[in-house]
Amino acid sequence: MPRPVSDRNMPMRLHLSIDNFATIISVFAPTMTNPDENKEVFYNQLASVLSGILRTDKLLLIGVFKARIGRDNDKWPLVMGKHEIGKSNSNGELLLALCSEFELILTNTMFKQKDERKTNWKHPRSRHWYMIDFVITRCRDKMDIHSTRALRGGNCCTDHLMFRSKVSFTIRQNHNRQGTSKPIKLNTATLSTISHRDSFEQEMNSALSPNGRRGEVQHQTRNGQLCSRSFATQPSHILASQIEKTKTGSTPNNQELQTSMSRIAKPTRECCKPGALDPPLQHTKMSAPTNHKCLGGGL
Repeated sequence: MPRPVSDRNMPMRLHLSIDNFATIISVFAPTMTNPDENKEVFYNQLASVLSGILRTDKLLLIGVFKARIGRDNDKWPLVMGKHEIGKSNSNGELLLALCSEFELILTNTMFKQKDERKTNWKHPRSRHWYMIDFVITRCRDKMDIHSTRALRGGNCCTDHLMFRSKVSFTIRQNHNRQGTSKPIKLNTATLSTISHRDSFEQEMNSALSPNGRRGEVQHQTRNGQLCSRSFATQPSHILASQIEKTKTGSTPNNQELQTSMSRIAKPTRECCKPGALDPPLQHTKMSAPTNHKCLGGGL
């Protein structure tokens, strides 16, 4: 439900999805003929409302500002686009300063369109059209605004034309939430070594003793929940301090494994030498065969 701050300022917070909200503020600024004190009160109230909005919320600031911002895009490059119209006035300077302070952008100036789609109010004497109503959002969310244009047909019994803005909020999910941590992986394989196991038992006995680390945590926090949590994480702290992390592709007993592999690989390397597996050559005296029949026939 809307919660009015004053008769000129009415914010409303909408629930979009889980942990995602949008705040819409409807305003009605004082005219140029009002005293400067009234203008300062209005913009101070609006600044206090904007400062109380969470930065994760989507924001839409809409309403009648009675402000002309002019064409000075070089002076306010992050606040307005390149499609302004008309000249500026004192109310426009106050609005631009507010938008610059809270990193807001005037979406009316973001889109290239005809002048009749930009302006929404005609001066009664000069008969000139001006842009004095605005749809404002955060600079980081300007891609959520697809168009902002004046509707020439509907006036709703007022001298101001309505602005229509097409908005599609982009919900950004927070995957890395604060306060969560990855579970600790304990390398319990090295407890098979006698030296590591004895050291772990000594650390556990000292931690569970009345004068151990658990007593120091109780004295510092005096909170049962924090004390039980520190007691539960105590074994993991000891294991992490006593047991080294295992690298990918290695084992806890790395040295013993290398020794065993060297023993196995030694005869293998000897067998793989050139000529190690070839049968021994028999050095026999070779003689040319003779054919007695052929010799006899020749004689």
